[in-house]
Amino acid sequence: MKQIKGPAIFLAQFIGDEAPFNNLPNICQWASELGYKAIQLPTWDARLFDLEKAAKSKTYCEEVQSIVANAGLEISELSTHLQGQLVAVNPAYNEMFDGFAAAHVQQNPSARTEWAIEQLMFAAQASKNLGLTAHATFSGALLWHTVYPWPQRPSGLVETGFAELAKRWLPILDAFDEAGVDVCYELHPGEDLHDGVSFEQFLEATNHHPRANILYDPSHFLLQQLDYLAFIDIYHDRIKAFHVKDAEFNPTGKCGVYGGFQNWQNRAGRFRSLGDGQIDFSGIFSKLTQYGFEGWAVLEWECCIKDPQVGAQEGVPFINQHLIKPTEKAFDDFASAGQDEVLNKKILGI
Repeated sequence: MKQIKGPAIFLAQFIGDEAPFNNLPNICQWASELGYKAIQLPTWDARLFDLEKAAKSKTYCEEVQSIVANAGLEISELSTHLQGQLVAVNPAYNEMFDGFAAAHVQQNPSARTEWAIEQLMFAAQASKNLGLTAHATFSGALLWHTVYPWPQRPSGLVETGFAELAKRWLPILDAFDEAGVDVCYELHPGEDLHDGVSFEQFLEATNHHPRANILYDPSHFLLQQLDYLAFIDIYHDRIKAFHVKDAEFNPTGKCGVYGGFQNWQNRAGRFRSLGDGQIDFSGIFSKLTQYGFEGWAVLEWECCIKDPQVGAQEGVPFINQHLIKPTEKAFDDFASAGQDEVLNKKILGI
């Protein structure tokens, strides 16, 4: 069996204007001092990383790798969550998602989509230049506003939506295939790819593209009340990245899965710091190890209560505690009788 690597940390939620969160050398040193061994690097903030430059310049990639390595770290994956979101945006969300895009394509949905696709193309080449094998992103959404079928969805709407989503993503998936990198979609409410069924619909629309894979984050499954352990049994061949994020679901007589338009602290489903929620991480790490997952265990901090730096500090021992060194022998090898075909036939009476 192969071993999960870790701990790593997704930097997106920690970037800021103040040191040590304001540039790549500083934030890498901060992560290293906490005990992290790798960073998942967002690609939309120029204070840390220039995606286009990384796609076009191996020298720049070597400079980035040197900065990361000088802090005793590796890059686990690049992330294009914001750009991936913009590959497909239903017009109902134009204004809310426009801020994710570069200024020169805002208020121009078609130009914004083209820009987002170009960003993913850059990410494929940048990942190759950095020697990475997996990439974290979102799928975007054309159908999400119809997730609860009222009024009744017109016949063929879902099929048309996934056909269009696949049309936009197939050239990107092909580019990642040429780069030797897996596209790992974080299955997430708000995305058309948000659970196993929707992921299968996308696979069908992309002719089961080998680079269409999964970033496994159990927090989003708990909030949907999906069996996140059985999910690993079903989709382990497609799980190529892993966010270690906790959550809790505490429904009341007033509020359930949909949250009643409340803020995160008052919803029934809430993201929590590691160990403060309800996720069975022992079960998750056991199953991922059993199925040979060898990627990084990446902390994603999104707690609605705890201070982020405290959450980051607590993440290192939590992940280390759950990492499993796979056994190299069976527990009952001491009682082995060896292999003896004559004996085997005698036992079977043949």
